[in-house]
Amino acid sequence: METVIRVAIIYLFIVLGLRVLGKREFGQLSPLELVTLLIIPEIVSESLVREDPSMINGLVAVCTLLVLVYLFSLLQHQSEAVEKVFSSSPTVLVQSGYYVDTHMNQERVSPGEIFDAIHEAGLERLEQGKWAILQSDGKITIVPQEADRNVVSGRTRREPIE
Repeated sequence: METVIRVAIIYLFIVLGLRVLGKREFGQLSPLELVTLLIIPEIVSESLVREDPSMINGLVAVCTLLVLVYLFSLLQHQSEAVEKVFSSSPTVLVQSGYYVDTHMNQERVSPGEIFDAIHEAGLERLEQGKWAILQSDGKITIVPQEADRNVVSGRTRREPIE
């Protein structure tokens, strides 16, 4: 029964900590944020198996980690230099209906992945896309040619987004 109570306390503590950090921190996981989530179980494992009878060390360690994540996000927000070092910038994969092979090879994106994004955007052919842009979160955004501007992510502009 003690293990159940320990797990419940740690779970509530982590959920509360992530909630305090806000949606921005874990909405789209960057590599640094993923590492943070992978470190948390290691930090609290001793508290869960009763090697640390007080659980305080685990809670303090998780709190320290979450504060570091928060402070690092503030630093990235305030400093363009820090943001450039730890964040990627968007990459053009298709320009005016033509592949940009050097960028595709650099980012290791296949034509099939681009066609999947084109089809998700409601387009049928590569030539219908003015731009295909690999965003910093790993998603591919398709910007249609002028004639196809009424199609955005598989919806027409007149359709309400639910």
